[in-house]
Amino acid sequence: MRLLLKCGRVIDPSRGHDTIADLLIEDGKIAGIGNDRRSLDLKPEEVYDASGKIVLPGLIDMHVHLREPGFEHKEDIESGSRAAAAGGFTGVATMPNTSPVTDNRPVVEFIRRRGEEVGLAHVYPIGALTKGHLNLEPSEIGDMTEGGAVAFSDDAFPIENSGLMRRVMEYCSMFDKPVLLHCEDKSLAGDGQMNEGLLSTTMGLAGIPAEAEEIAVARNLMLARLAGCRVHICHVSTKGSVEIIRRAKQDGISVTCETCPQYFTLTEDSVRDYNTYAKINPPLRTPDDVEAIKAGLADGTIDVIATDHAPHAREEKEAEFAVAPNGMVGLETAVGLVMTELVKTGVLSVSAAFQKMTINPARILGLTAGTLQLGAPADVTVIDPAAEWVVDPSRFYSKMKESPLRDRKLTGRSVMTILGGHITSKNGEVMV
Repeated sequence: MRLLLKCGRVIDPSRGHDTIADLLIEDGKIAGIGNDRRSLDLKPEEVYDASGKIVLPGLIDMHVHLREPGFEHKEDIESGSRAAAAGGFTGVATMPNTSPVTDNRPVVEFIRRRGEEVGLAHVYPIGALTKGHLNLEPSEIGDMTEGGAVAFSDDAFPIENSGLMRRVMEYCSMFDKPVLLHCEDKSLAGDGQMNEGLLSTTMGLAGIPAEAEEIAVARNLMLARLAGCRVHICHVSTKGSVEIIRRAKQDGISVTCETCPQYFTLTEDSVRDYNTYAKINPPLRTPDDVEAIKAGLADGTIDVIATDHAPHAREEKEAEFAVAPNGMVGLETAVGLVMTELVKTGVLSVSAAFQKMTINPARILGLTAGTLQLGAPADVTVIDPAAEWVVDPSRFYSKMKESPLRDRKLTGRSVMTILGGHITSKNGEVMV
């Protein structure tokens, strides 16, 4: 099948390519990029007028929770893949906090096969660093690598034993797999429910200080240097973490990091009315932290924009604040937030913003993705930068149909998602 995307602004951050051109897809591969008539002479079966649109490599989210196996009432691979396609993502890396935990090859292979069966996005399994997330002994990292695990993570169960952390880092280094780290000193975080500060005191809620993240970031970077391991710091949320990572990069430590749209868009004020849908971990921080996150994105300290898409059932979220679980959905709002909060405001160019959602996560995870070079798999995202829309969670494909972003006005959204040459989403509607 031949599909021609005509007269779009084709941006390929992997090659520094940014021009008005046609993009030809043939037999599931990128077959040509140009502005001459040769592509038209091939008589494609379908032509899409991409005038005024941005044509990008398919977006990759390297931090999602699809909840399957074990927690399908919150989300499953099919509903999560639908949310991904609707949001413009062609690839998602799914965290290991499943039931059973993704700490062995059969679970890794199940997740990979299930993603292939659904066929709406590439689903890349992330393996657990320790068996059962119990932080007692390393998982079978080599076996999971052979089964298709693209990285390993402690997820929300940070390894506090530095000796054990060093061992798992060394094991992952043997297989050249990155360690994705949730940085949290649990002894400092305690039973905290939100960012520690005046607001948490006023609301009568236990707070989580910024230092709970920053101390763990610093320790893990020192261990990464000792173990010679590639580490990736997940969901950076504080000014101090950005500064620590910036210095570590200058010192030659092999570290990359991510932040999420919520951390450059929302502040702790979002939980002022005890809004459990804004209860996340790490918690929403202060305006100063938001500005530091934007600065870290702008100067390249922060390599990746991920979503930490973490759905829960409505009855779980609609509980007392102290017992409601952490997490919010993000796959279907990420593009709008990036365009509105970063591109429209001049924090990042379009190319710089989507480099952090295409080739950067692909390189970190070792994926053959994130590029529009000739012969590459035809995973493509088309964005309308002028589309104005209002967030309506009731229309989400995710099973979690609520968000602290409800009724927020955004500019820019995905209008077409193409996976392997097949259109999976068009104008926000999943096609299959």
